[in-house]
Amino acid sequence: LFTKDKERRDILLNATTRRGPSGEVIGVIGVGQDITQIREITGEQERVADDLSRLIESANAPIFGVDMEGMVTEWNRKSAVMTGFTKLETMGKNFVQNFIQQENRHSVSEVLRKAFIGEETANFELPLLSKHGERYSVLLNATSRRDAKGNITGVVGVGQDITELQQVLAESKRVADDLTRLIETANAPIFGIDTEGNVTEWNAKASRLLGFSKAETMGKSLVQNFITEEFKQSVDEVLAAALAGKETANFEFPLFTKDKERRDILLNATTRRGPSGEVIGVIGVGQD
Repeated sequence: LFTKDKERRDILLNATTRRGPSGEVIGVIGVGQDITQIREITGEQERVADDLSRLIESANAPIFGVDMEGMVTEWNRKSAVMTGFTKLETMGKNFVQNFIQQENRHSVSEVLRKAFIGEETANFELPLLSKHGERYSVLLNATSRRDAKGNITGVVGVGQDITELQQVLAESKRVADDLTRLIETANAPIFGIDTEGNVTEWNAKASRLLGFSKAETMGKSLVQNFITEEFKQSVDEVLAAALAGKETANFEFPLFTKDKERRDILLNATTRRGPSGEVIGVIGVGQD
């Protein structure tokens, strides 16, 4: 209906036949309810729901949903691209039984079980197996899905593909492990200090050469404990320069053994840096 001012009003109408004294139809009586505001609210809810559906479908993150039986109800485009399973192939199928590897089913089922009772999980590492046997690692937030009355109707999972990141981290760890073994087994004395001048590295060759075990040196001041008084200043200057980013090559570095014998070391002092490029110490590689 339209008002005198041309405003539209939506009416929910019951139209009832009107009859005369003899039962003949004489007209219609209409009883209405103004549902204009309800329609506006419903229209806004539908718009939000449509926006959310498009967001889920087009998101550059794998998103899936399951109902209370664990059956797939959502499977967006990114999930399909990653796993090779189309939405049609996944909808209505058991998520854990069909798309999670045997060894991970218990932990994934536990995350879903918690979400079914309102206990949401953040940053859970979800292993996914693609249609072609490729393994993906997804960092997942599992959120309870609720209806208009607040009742839990399932779970929606929003993930981040960290497969490549994990590969990079694994490679970094491998390189770090190789470097640690190289330092430890090198046929040259190698030591390290932190920014306070305390020992953080002391390899097997340094232990054999000087008689001090790694346990005896770690955490102690290199200059104060292992350099004689007359050389402390010059060694301190070299280490301070390296801590400031100025590296030194072929510096004659006098060390004394546990038995007070002097050993002359030709030293390369190199700045040691953290992941962000900040100076975290000095590594010294010597030659007796």
